[in-house]
Amino acid sequence: MNIIFLLIGISLSVALTFLGAFLWAVRSGQYEDDYTPSVRMLFDDED
Repeated sequence: MNIIFLLIGISLSVALTFLGAFLWAVRSGQYEDDYTPSVRMLFDDED
């Protein structure tokens, strides 16, 4: 029974770590430019 509590604690800490990383990425502006990636392939020059 103790292993279940240990696994729940580990899974919650991993989930909170990923949630924190996602919130940090959103606040630092990683997801703000939606337009440029969609049109970048139209303006790529071929060598």
